[in-house]
Amino acid sequence: MELELRHLKTIRAIAEAGSLTRAATVLGLAQPALSAQLRRIERALGGALFERGRHGVRTTALGELVLERTRIVLPAVSELQREAARFARSQREGERARLRLGGTHGPLLGALVDRLADAAPGTAVTTCASWSERELAEMLKQGRLDFALSGTCGLAPPPDSPHLVWAEIAVDPVFVMLADGHRLARGREIELAALADEQWACVPGDGCFADCFTAACARAGFTPRRMYETDTASCVHLVQVGRAVGLCRATFPPTPGLAIRPLAGTPLMWRHLLGWHPAGQRPGTAATVLAQAREAHAGAVARSDSYAYWLAERRSTPAGGLAPVTAPAAGSIPPGQGVG
Repeated sequence: MELELRHLKTIRAIAEAGSLTRAATVLGLAQPALSAQLRRIERALGGALFERGRHGVRTTALGELVLERTRIVLPAVSELQREAARFARSQREGERARLRLGGTHGPLLGALVDRLADAAPGTAVTTCASWSERELAEMLKQGRLDFALSGTCGLAPPPDSPHLVWAEIAVDPVFVMLADGHRLARGREIELAALADEQWACVPGDGCFADCFTAACARAGFTPRRMYETDTASCVHLVQVGRAVGLCRATFPPTPGLAIRPLAGTPLMWRHLLGWHPAGQRPGTAATVLAQAREAHAGAVARSDSYAYWLAERRSTPAGGLAPVTAPAAGSIPPGQGVG
């Protein structure tokens, strides 16, 4: 009998279950059938893989060796299947000139679609929005997206960086938005400590931003009173009516009823990223999409008066002060490296 992948899966299931009875239930087999299959596998491998006892089974030295190899072989085969499916799908969809873009909340996704309509007029572009950076990364891995606009807080690594390519689009400060009638709205910048008594509104996410914000508040000497997690439109409404103040990216578009202001000392930063799977994209396509994403970000910066003022102040800071923040010109980050 030749050893097959299903046999390795059977060995793994028995080891994980700890008994033939439980393993048979997991595999959907009768216990006698599983016992007979295990005997055939052990004959093919030349020795016993498990010692039977009153309380279940325990792996032998040979069993440990086989299990160790199984932990390498099975994930590798699964990844090979996903890679092949991704490649075949990208070949088919490449013939139809399609781009599937994903992105977290924010105006950058729409701006990128607009720019690609001019840069690649024959390409059909579809979009998928999600608040979850991890979900977007998983969709890239599965070949359900071609590119994803995501981001990380400060120097945190992007999701699943060992398997995906992440390129930096730009790094922005995090600003605060207030009702235009708020007592602090007339200031050029706002101390985080001055907002200690406020309630907050933000969109959800599964990165470390919430922890970074809490840590920044702790450094400023307070704990946030309440955080409303909701969609962007609801956050804007809560701020406009004075129920909360909100954190936003510096490129947040001018909005009636809102004042967008920098936080003094820039306690929080946001890194914009473009991600893709290296097996599913041609280098030329990735370079085009990345260039257009950076242009889309530059356009958003140009439309923000508060961000333009903040940048002008940074550039005029004397030596020894804060260094200017600009969109980097770095290329893609090789698989296995984070952006930090």
